[in-house]
Amino acid sequence: MKKYIILLLLFSTFCINAQNQEKLFEQSFSLLQSMINDDNNFSFKKAVFSIENTSSDQKLDTLYVNSQIKLLSGLCNSLIENRFLAYVETDKEKVNKWASVYQVMCDTILLNINDKLYKYEPFGYDFNDVFGHQNRQNLFVSKLLETHKGNCRSLPYLYKILCEELGTTAHLALAPNHIYIKHQNKKNGWYNTELTSGIFPIDAWIMASGYVHLDAITNGVYMKALNNNETVSLLLIDLADNFNVKFPNNDGTFILRCCELAIQNFPHFVNALILKAETIKKQIKVESDIDKANKMFFDLENQYKFIHKIGYRNMPEEMYLNWLVSLKIERSKYENKKLNTFNKN
Repeated sequence: MKKYIILLLLFSTFCINAQNQEKLFEQSFSLLQSMINDDNNFSFKKAVFSIENTSSDQKLDTLYVNSQIKLLSGLCNSLIENRFLAYVETDKEKVNKWASVYQVMCDTILLNINDKLYKYEPFGYDFNDVFGHQNRQNLFVSKLLETHKGNCRSLPYLYKILCEELGTTAHLALAPNHIYIKHQNKKNGWYNTELTSGIFPIDAWIMASGYVHLDAITNGVYMKALNNNETVSLLLIDLADNFNVKFPNNDGTFILRCCELAIQNFPHFVNALILKAETIKKQIKVESDIDKANKMFFDLENQYKFIHKIGYRNMPEEMYLNWLVSLKIERSKYENKKLNTFNKN
């Protein structure tokens, strides 16, 4: 009897914890939904950390992450005030902010504090569990802030957060399995900022992956600067992926809500389209109504055709890593040599 009571208590505790966890997901979904078509309410930092809080084993230490971001943005402001930027166009103030964030993310900086010299080390790339297969939290900005090592998700996310803290913008952009930054200034027009290797690659580098079909560029699947609504769509799929990891046996309802809202605001967002298709495929396997299952399968076939039509081609993970390393190995081949926005003296 005593053993039965203990098991019952443990089961009750598990159910309560699961309900509390699901509540966090609902709160994060509502937050993201509230930011759509409301630029005044849009906060990338708030959205990112609400999503990361849903998957933390313990409640996210917001005091720590905010203190680290405050420290980094303070360093950015110090750079803006105390160094010369060789850029003379009328948008210099904005470009100077981008340059400071880039320097904090990618450069070693000597600091003079109370007549003592300190060396600030930049953020590095973590090749361990790049896709978060072993631990979803390896993709998180909070992990990046703690370890100073990140990946193609957390590094551009932090960059965008710091830009937001400085009162400026940074556009996320997508490539196969990859996220990077796009800026536009008056001197150079649109250009790319790659945080994993700290350079400004030309578009040819993206094309060199071999997995970017021309249709994918034409249809805005890859290489476009995401607006706020499209950025929210990206975050909605982050939230859905977290939910799948936390509740692997879910019925797909929450996942499809995230996918539908993401697709509504970013119709050619291939990650959302694929996740929706994969979720429906799982639902078909357990659907007992044959007619309904056949209808779902027909719709699924059309969805996969649409994904292919807009230019998506699957990029194997090993190929992605080789492509990523190629930017460092062949830096002179892919670096934007005309871009001297961040030259300092």
